[in-house]
Amino acid sequence: MFSFLKSDPTKKLEKEYGDLLEKAMQAQRGGDIRLYSELTEKAEAVKAKLDEAKSA
Repeated sequence: MFSFLKSDPTKKLEKEYGDLLEKAMQAQRGGDIRLYSELTEKAEAVKAKLDEAKSA
């Protein structure tokens, strides 16, 4: 009945994924390749969770 009040878990994951990619891009532009790699790895993990949530 009140399904519109429930939060969508995929939106949260999409926002987190976008934020991580943005931070990774800024790190790369700043020359911090190690941080870029770490953030990209975290973003890929979030993307896997997002794909799993969308398929379920």
